[in-house]
Amino acid sequence: MTERKEQLAANLTGVEDRIATACAAAGRDRDEVTLIVVTKTYPASDVRLLAELGVRHVAENRDQDAAPKAAACSDLPLTWHFVGQLQTNKARSVVGYADVVQSVDRVKLVDALSRQAAAAGREVGCLIQVALDAEEGGRGARGGASPGAVRELADHIEAGPGLRLGGLMTVAPLTGTYAGQPRQAFDRLWEISTALRSRHPAANMVSAGMSGDLEEAVAAGATHVRVGTAVLGVRPRLG
Repeated sequence: MTERKEQLAANLTGVEDRIATACAAAGRDRDEVTLIVVTKTYPASDVRLLAELGVRHVAENRDQDAAPKAAACSDLPLTWHFVGQLQTNKARSVVGYADVVQSVDRVKLVDALSRQAAAAGREVGCLIQVALDAEEGGRGARGGASPGAVRELADHIEAGPGLRLGGLMTVAPLTGTYAGQPRQAFDRLWEISTALRSRHPAANMVSAGMSGDLEEAVAAGATHVRVGTAVLGVRPRLG
């Protein structure tokens, strides 16, 4: 085993232990929570090592990096998640490799993804990104729709050819009511998810929690956690 693979294996074990401990504390089964490894800024060689170590879900946030990386790893049994803010002119490219787009936050983007998915003969899962720092009708500092916009977006996704409504995603906000309070933020996301599932029962994904707050997300009911730094290490500075 190479030094890098050993490092990744040790880091994965640490993260798995954290998830298992958080599940036990919350009275949940470990298999209720899916680990998504966020591989942004890291090379395709790391993705290959992660796949060898049993990782099956990876995420990217920039299409210009994700598209060639996904192509280089197209032979691997991976589910690719797109988690970054997405411009409509990138919809065609993202639909080419992403199995799930977790950052859907406006009707115009739903329409663009639907057109491209239908044209490609693909079904793309969509999570609505909820911005808990957004003013009603606005968007959050890190993208995302306000909680009040979720119902309209969900109905629009459900009606869109080539799309499947998967559920909700959030990032713990840096400003507003929930700043510095990830558990309360994730509890609020769960409330919104409960309301969504009453209308769309299959939309049961709740993607929340990252390296620093995955325990709070698991305690609040998250079904998916997105972990980068704790698995891959501190990211190289961009620019």
